[in-house]
Amino acid sequence: MDVLLDATGIDAALDRMAVEIAESLPEGCPIGIIGIRRRGDHLARRLMRKLDARGIAGIAFGTLDITMYRDDLAEIGPSAVVMTTEIPFDVDGRYLILVDDVIYSGRSVRSALAAIIDLGRPRAIRLAVLVDRGGRELPIQPDFVGKHVGDRAGQHVSVRLIEAKDDLDVVEVGA
Repeated sequence: MDVLLDATGIDAALDRMAVEIAESLPEGCPIGIIGIRRRGDHLARRLMRKLDARGIAGIAFGTLDITMYRDDLAEIGPSAVVMTTEIPFDVDGRYLILVDDVIYSGRSVRSALAAIIDLGRPRAIRLAVLVDRGGRELPIQPDFVGKHVGDRAGQHVSVRLIEAKDDLDVVEVGA
């Protein structure tokens, strides 16, 4: 696999995304960041710290497990690993930033949107992803992107993060 982003590149991408997110935040509206489990939640925490360093405090934080909302749940069956969703705030009227590591088909994001809408009606939901692979099957596009790699048929993008008990921070692409 080839290295797409090393630890420094991931940090720079998140810095740039934090600036873009900060510029997009509406005044006077409560803000929330929700990370999609398993890597999006760690990236969401990093983005929160970067926003806090820019003077944007009071952002609510949550994590979202989309397993039960997947459109391929019947195919996965008993091998599905259900984790917890922890959103300890009301999503109604809140400006939400949904964070994931990689977007490809758009199906994970569709599942996340369905799960959030089941919890209430946010003012808006914006999508932040570290890597955009292209190749969408659904009309879902990220608002904030760390790195565009384009649709590389047959190639896989792997995000490894220290917080996820990986050995290092790296984004790799390969077969």
